[in-house]
Amino acid sequence: MTASRTTTNRSTSNGSTTNGTTTSRTATSGAASSGTERVAAPPQRPRGRRSTEASGPAASEQVQGPAPRNEVRLGGRLAAPAEERELPSGDRIVTLRVVVARTPATGRRRQALEGPRRATVDTIDVVCWTAATRRTALRLRADDLVEVDGALRRRFFGGATGRQSRYEVEATALRRASGGAPTGT
Repeated sequence: MTASRTTTNRSTSNGSTTNGTTTSRTATSGAASSGTERVAAPPQRPRGRRSTEASGPAASEQVQGPAPRNEVRLGGRLAAPAEERELPSGDRIVTLRVVVARTPATGRRRQALEGPRRATVDTIDVVCWTAATRRTALRLRADDLVEVDGALRRRFFGGATGRQSRYEVEATALRRASGGAPTGT
């Protein structure tokens, strides 16, 4: 069987030109078939233009990952009374430190830790930007048990040695967990 290709240009209704290819197959052995069989190939896309339609299996199956999320929830002891200060920008903030007990290690990792003593708590800086969380933080006393809801933030500031940064939890809600009713948000 031999094949030959013919390319034709067709005009469309909007004035652009598309290419169409027709393939002709001719039988060379007498037992197969006689004559010529015509198969129309799909039209080719014009060069220089990209299709705006997605194609292939990936087009119908959009890959969905987990939704982005920055949520922090802490429960711990207040290390010292909260401190209020004014930033060079004029913003007022209240900072406090929450001491959170670490969960004990289990399994093989625990065996490796039994050598030198490791830290059993984490001290986490919390900053209160809103008026409600600032008021609540200023009512707290050292050693109060607190619950903090917020988001992890990296703040940049100018220091004596140049530009510095620190990670802290920006509180969106702050409550006393012991010593009476919750105070504020």
